[in-house]
Amino acid sequence: MKNTFGNAVSLTIFGESHGAAIGAVLDGLAAGLPVESDYIAARMERRRARGDGLSTARIEPDKVEFLSGVVNGHTTGTAIALTIANTNTRSGDYAKTADLLRPGHADYTAYAKYEGWQDARGGGHFSGRVTAAAVAAGSVCERVLAGHGIRVYTHIARLAGVEDAPLSSAAGLVCPEPENGHFALLDPSREAAMQQAVRAAAAEGDSVGGVLETIVTGLPAGVGEPWFDSVESELAHIAFAIPAVKGIEFGMGFAMADQRGSCANDAFCMREGKIATATNHNGGVNGGITNGMPVVFRTAVKPTPSIYKTQQTVDYVNRREAELNIQGRHDPCIVARAAVVQNSLTAFGVLDLLTQRYGTLWQKHGEV
Repeated sequence: MKNTFGNAVSLTIFGESHGAAIGAVLDGLAAGLPVESDYIAARMERRRARGDGLSTARIEPDKVEFLSGVVNGHTTGTAIALTIANTNTRSGDYAKTADLLRPGHADYTAYAKYEGWQDARGGGHFSGRVTAAAVAAGSVCERVLAGHGIRVYTHIARLAGVEDAPLSSAAGLVCPEPENGHFALLDPSREAAMQQAVRAAAAEGDSVGGVLETIVTGLPAGVGEPWFDSVESELAHIAFAIPAVKGIEFGMGFAMADQRGSCANDAFCMREGKIATATNHNGGVNGGITNGMPVVFRTAVKPTPSIYKTQQTVDYVNRREAELNIQGRHDPCIVARAAVVQNSLTAFGVLDLLTQRYGTLWQKHGEV
């Protein structure tokens, strides 16, 4: 089971939903980089459940503890190991349905792969709970990028059919940071309708999904490798590590399939003495390499598979069909909490790509 990703910078994720803790190991960072606890805590807060009917009733403090690699608020240059304690587990909620495969979950696939030795409590290693460790590690990377004028921003483009304001990456919109307890939106006035859709689904024992859109600004041209280590390849690899992500597109994405080349191409122009493109249909990437425009991509996030409606399934121990009525605490929609997860993992991926291009010392000095 491979839980490590990255080339010049690597990230390892460990832990299970109902184990003692979850955590991450981040390796490949230069010495002397700032690690700000308040910065990390603010991002952990965006992911944290609030038990308000919009997210799970499982509320965790999500305090990040650094075991190595950080001294006096700065990196030491060695591997950073961090943990987050699990303090609010209720494994008994899953006991009555332990032998029933939950539709849409990794119960059956994990059983087939690990021959029954997996930790199935609360979804185990496949639970969205584990993404808290990714946010903590990715926040360290995001802070490094911010120090060099590179910003990663993710908003909810669509939730249960309710759309946010459109993102025009070529125009360079001002992207507001979300307030605690609120959705990441370009137009906060859309939040009420989104929340209403989530609550309506929850009232029926159901769930909803949506689309997350990420924009990365400040990247120079020339980052990324052709073919297998392209910008799209790395960011897509990372995006699909997020539970419930089922699709990704860059720039115009699938809509480009219906365009003519004269419409899909981005004409080059000069802007403030630099080469740029008049439009950004390709999402800031050509040939797998950044072109200096904002990198833009969207992911499709499926509805939470844990729903409170009766579902048809199989008792895998007794090998017979059965009905499932799920117990436990679950999100009626994970899109809002997943936004910061996508943001943090994107920051890690971008830092890895930049370090491959310019070396570890770029992280500290930013010289290109």
